[in-house]
Amino acid sequence: MLKTSRRNFLSAGLVVPVMGATSNMGLWPLSAGLPEKPSNSPVKLDYRTLGHTGLKVTTLGFGCMITSDPSVITRAADLGINYFDTARGYQHGNNERMVGAALGAKRKQIVLSTKSPAGDKASLLKDLDTSLNELKTDYVDIWYLHAKSKPEEIHDDMIEAQQIAKQQGKIRFAGFSTHSGQQQLASWMVQKGAFDVLLVAYNFSMDATMDQAVQTASKAGIGVVGMKVMAGGFRSLKPTDPIYDKLHRDGALLAALKWVINKPGVSTTIPSMTDMDQLDENMKAMGNSLSAGDEKLLAEHLEQIQPFYCRLCGKCDGTCQKGLPVADTLRILTYADGYRQFALARERFQELPAKHAAIRCGDCTECTVSCPNGVRVSDRMARAQELFA
Repeated sequence: MLKTSRRNFLSAGLVVPVMGATSNMGLWPLSAGLPEKPSNSPVKLDYRTLGHTGLKVTTLGFGCMITSDPSVITRAADLGINYFDTARGYQHGNNERMVGAALGAKRKQIVLSTKSPAGDKASLLKDLDTSLNELKTDYVDIWYLHAKSKPEEIHDDMIEAQQIAKQQGKIRFAGFSTHSGQQQLASWMVQKGAFDVLLVAYNFSMDATMDQAVQTASKAGIGVVGMKVMAGGFRSLKPTDPIYDKLHRDGALLAALKWVINKPGVSTTIPSMTDMDQLDENMKAMGNSLSAGDEKLLAEHLEQIQPFYCRLCGKCDGTCQKGLPVADTLRILTYADGYRQFALARERFQELPAKHAAIRCGDCTECTVSCPNGVRVSDRMARAQELFA
């Protein structure tokens, strides 16, 4: 039982350096030894240290959100990938259960993270207990407050939940994930001093403010994990898809992954992988620099996806005359168009505020949202409404 008051807990606990607090728990060494390269690994494994956590992680991690075949996860671990990311809500909770079963006896050899979107201490701690049960583990290495866009969305009692979980030995390190508002959040994160890891949307399509956000966190010793690294995916498009010829470009997505891996402030990445071919392709990104040919390919690819892909810059916030959450809606649409995950996209769309459900962009005589990056906002919003509303 905690004997300090909530105020004392926050004021005292959060100023203790995170590494020191964790090492005093006596549960794990801060720096795990690197596993030997598996004999069947097709490439040389590449490692970086995850900020001040001391954890050594492969620069290619595994984002498990849309994976339905556990054998892909198992093989990734066999090949030497040692960072795996899931969340309480993925696949209605079934994703954690699958990930736990797929990793099995390799649990102690890998770095495992999960997330909760809950907004208060009690709900967060309840989610964590459920996650641990589903993952069949006593602890997770990193536990994220999920999908935060502004500092005011992260309350003191949520931070307290992470500190309690550390004291109880249920998590090693704390972080939060964000799809937008990264520059503001990175600076706030450093000042707050309560977090170890930042999970952030980061890819070749984004401007210099994103580079600054990553560097701000990294220079402060915060581990940076890159997600949304392939700028909308579009990997799963089939030749029969209407936009295949426009968006498919051989080698572009491998180049996009290499782009992020080669950023010095990034420790690891979590691209989605749904089959063995994608896993084998992504493995090639480790240890390979970005060539001039890759840069040319990415420039061509960006020109093609420009009308479709929202770069999450946040510049459209508050500009819709009907108050629609434009960036969130376009991100959700990407799950369907880019990843071919229609059910996931519809589920996320239904989670948006109910007051927006009846609004149709086609009813407006003029769209007040102007994307500085060339996204055809009204067309994309109308498509999302047609598909999911």
